[in-house]
Amino acid sequence: MSDWLLSLEGTAQGEDVALALALLAAFLHALFGALQKGRHDPWLSRAAIDASYGIIAAPFALFVVPWPEPHMWPIFLGAFVIHTIYKILQAMTYTRGAYAVVYPVVRGTGPLFAVVAAGIVFGEIYTLWQWFGLALLVAAILGLAAWNLRTVTIDRDRMIPALGFAVATGAFVALYTTYDAWGIRATADPFTFLAWFFMIDGIFMPLATARRWVRLPASEFPALLRRGIIGAFVAYFSFGAIMLATRLDKVGEAAVLRETSTVFAALIAWLILGDKVGPVRTALMALIALGAVIMEFAG
Repeated sequence: MSDWLLSLEGTAQGEDVALALALLAAFLHALFGALQKGRHDPWLSRAAIDASYGIIAAPFALFVVPWPEPHMWPIFLGAFVIHTIYKILQAMTYTRGAYAVVYPVVRGTGPLFAVVAAGIVFGEIYTLWQWFGLALLVAAILGLAAWNLRTVTIDRDRMIPALGFAVATGAFVALYTTYDAWGIRATADPFTFLAWFFMIDGIFMPLATARRWVRLPASEFPALLRRGIIGAFVAYFSFGAIMLATRLDKVGEAAVLRETSTVFAALIAWLILGDKVGPVRTALMALIALGAVIMEFAG
């Protein structure tokens, strides 16, 4: 599998595979976000997911994939720090704001930062039409957040700090996307990076939420365990897909395509949570998709 993926780097087929992987990551990322925003404390939901994917990844990291090269250990340490700060900001965002409002802000600010960062780190260059597509996508995503804000009637006084945390979270989405793209390119086998990343990344949140777990009623454990296991496999395919996409194609383009997750999040909110979509939200989602298409095919 690794050899096949590596053979696609720099090829037209590799670009097509990267496109498919980025869209898969978009759908799964929206589902992953929804799993953290339910009846349970978002801190505990994230801890259950992290513990699950860390435990499941451990035997693959230790016994299946090749061990990391020596230069990878500082890279893993950096990834651990960046993702820890990201998770803290994300949990603070979700505990303060309505999912339909804060999620689009996180995803709307992320791609803009990621494209700029990819240009600096990887020297990626984009056409004027691609910048137009990016601007259209970001504007439509933030417009979706603003439109959703109109319907929020509970805890509106908490929305301003929630939106501030959402922007900060979006910045860290761009940071970890760029950093991890560099990390997965720094090792010979991309699955070595993924397996070790998940094992290491699963450590912090369970430890940080230990006191919350002690106070949790025993009746809630089965539901959180189920959510953790489901979330673990969603995370594997979501994060794994976007990381492999960044290895096969431009980091910025993959990051932008992933932000069509906002469209999938709105559809999930409509189909599962019973939210109304309406003509305005439908039009904004169409503009998000159009912006992603322009970004991808105008290069």
